[in-house]
Amino acid sequence: MNTNEAITPEQARTLDGLLRERVERTPQALAYRDFNQHFANWRDYSWAQIDREVARWQAALERDGLKAGDRVAVMMRNAPEWVVFDQAALGLGLVVVPLYTQDRPDNVAYILNDAGCKVVVFGTLEQWQGFAGVREQLGGLVRILVVEPLAAPVDEPRLRSIAQWLPEDGGATRHLPTDPDALATIVYTSGTTGKPKGVMLSHRNIVSNAHASLTVMTVGPADVFLSFLPLSHMFERTCGYYLTMMAGSSVVFARSVALLSEDLLSQRPTMLISVPRIYERVYAAIKTKLEEGPQWQQWLFESTVAVGNLRFAHTQGRGGWRPALLLWPLLNALVAKKILARLGGNLRAALSGGAALPPDVARIFIGLGLNLLQGYGMTETSPVACANSVRDNLPASVGTVVPGVEIRIGELGALLIRGPNIMLGYWNNREATAAMIAADGWLNSGDTARIDEGGHVFITGRLKEIIVMSNGEKIPPVDIESAITRDTLFEHVMLVGEGKPYLSLLAVLNRKRWEEFAAANAMGADFASLSTPATEKLLLARVAAQMKEFPGYAQVRKLTAGLEPWTVEAGLLTPTLKIKRPRVIEKFNAEIDRMYEGH
Repeated sequence: MNTNEAITPEQARTLDGLLRERVERTPQALAYRDFNQHFANWRDYSWAQIDREVARWQAALERDGLKAGDRVAVMMRNAPEWVVFDQAALGLGLVVVPLYTQDRPDNVAYILNDAGCKVVVFGTLEQWQGFAGVREQLGGLVRILVVEPLAAPVDEPRLRSIAQWLPEDGGATRHLPTDPDALATIVYTSGTTGKPKGVMLSHRNIVSNAHASLTVMTVGPADVFLSFLPLSHMFERTCGYYLTMMAGSSVVFARSVALLSEDLLSQRPTMLISVPRIYERVYAAIKTKLEEGPQWQQWLFESTVAVGNLRFAHTQGRGGWRPALLLWPLLNALVAKKILARLGGNLRAALSGGAALPPDVARIFIGLGLNLLQGYGMTETSPVACANSVRDNLPASVGTVVPGVEIRIGELGALLIRGPNIMLGYWNNREATAAMIAADGWLNSGDTARIDEGGHVFITGRLKEIIVMSNGEKIPPVDIESAITRDTLFEHVMLVGEGKPYLSLLAVLNRKRWEEFAAANAMGADFASLSTPATEKLLLARVAAQMKEFPGYAQVRKLTAGLEPWTVEAGLLTPTLKIKRPRVIEKFNAEIDRMYEGH
C-alpha cells in the first residue's frame, strides 16, 4: 500500500467520500477500462471523467424527485455505469440495492418490493423484457432505466434509456451524507433456504472493511484489477471497487467469464478477485490437457508443483532449505512461467473467497508460484473477516483476523465475529437480526471453526448444513462435495443422508467427460446407461477415490447421476452458485427415496 495515495476512513468518512478524495488527488489517473461493443475497442476513463458522469446522474435522479433514504436498485454487468450509478446514489444519500444479473425475475420482484425501490437500472432492454411475467408486482417503481439505447418506442412510460434520461451537464458532484453510520446499501443474501434477507450495511461498515483489507494486501496505484466477479457480490464490491478507489488502483471490467482467458492475456492484471469455482475451472483445464498429453509432461508438471511448494514452505518459514530448490529456476522457466503466462503473466496475487478453496487447487497454483490468498467473510461482515497475506499464507486456513475485527469460538464450535464491519441488521426483520447478532455485538457466522496458536482460522463446517445420520455421526457435506468435484467427471454434487444409515449422492456429470468415461468402459453414453447398476458401481468407485482422506463412516453407498446442469434459472443454485439444498432435495425427492428403499 502506498500510504501517500491511500485514502483513510477518516478522510473519506463515507463511500462517496472515497470518490471525492480520489478525484482531488489523482483526477487524470486511469480509473476504469471497459470494452466498447459498438466500436470493438477498449475505452479508458479517468477519475475526473467518472466524477463528471456522477454529477449528470445525480442531476437526473434529483429531477425525478429522489430524496435521501430512498432505495434504488441496479441490475447490470460490471461496467463504469455500475460505479457511476452507485456513486451518484450514495452522494445523494440514497440506499443502493444491488441485484444479480442472473437472478430469476420473481426473486428480483420480491427484492424490489421488500426494499421499496423507486428506481431500477438494467444493462439491457432484454433484461427488462424478462420481467413480463411479474410486471404487475413492480408498481412501486417510478423510473426504469436501461443503459443501452432503445431502438424503438416502448409501451412503458417509466422506461428511459440512459441517453434520453441524462442531462448534458450535471454541475458539481453532490456529497450530501456526512454520517458514516448512515445506511448505504441493502444487499440481499443468496437465500440457500427460504426468501433472501436484506443485509443493511452502513458507510462505516464498508469503508472500515476496505481499509482493513488494504492493510493485509499490498495494493497501490500501479496495480490493475480485472473485474469479473459480479459487483452485486460484496467480495467484489468491497475489495474490487471501494478498495481500489481507496488505493488509487485501476480496474479493467472483463467482457465476460467466457472471454476471461482472452482478457487476462490482453489486459495483464496484477490482481485477481474470484470465488473458488473460477480457479477450479482453470485447474480442471490444466488437468485435462495433461491427461491428454504424454506421461513425461505430467511428470514434469508434478515435479514443478512439488518443488514450487517446497519453495513456498521455505519462503513462509514453514520448511527448511532442500537441494531440490536448486531446480526451481529451470522448472519455473520450462513450466510455471508458461502456465502463468496464460493468466497474463503479470499477476502478483489472486484472492479467493465466497466458498472453501479446495486444497488441491491451492497446491497447484501456489506450486506454480502464484500468491493465491484465501479469505473468509460473509455479506453480514461487509464482507472480510479473515484473510491470508503474501507474508503469512497458510493455504489450508482462511488466514488471520483482519485489523479492527475480533473473532472467537462460541457454542458448538461456531465462529463469532465482532467489529466495525458488522451489519446494522436485516431490513424489516428484527427477529432474524436478533437471532444473528447478540446483545453484546457478537455475530454468529453459522460456520464452525478452530483457531490455531498462530491465530489462523480453519473453517470446519456449517452448523445448518451438517448432516446428522441415524447412527449419530455428523457429516459436514461441503468438504466432501468439494473433494468429489476435484474429479472433472462431476459438475455438481450434493450429499444426502439426514437421519439415514448411510450417505448417498446426487450428481450432475460433465457431458464431455461422461462420453469419454462411457467409451472407456465400453457402454453407451445415452441417458439410460446412467441409471444401470454397473454405471453406479463405476461412478461410486470414482467418488471413493476422491474420499480417501475422510473417515470410514463417511462413505457414499448410493448414487443418482444426471446430465442436466443445476442452474440459477432452475432455482437450484443461488446467484453466487451455491447449491440450494432444500430445492435440490425437493426436485429429486423420488430419486432420494429410491436410494433408501428398504432402509
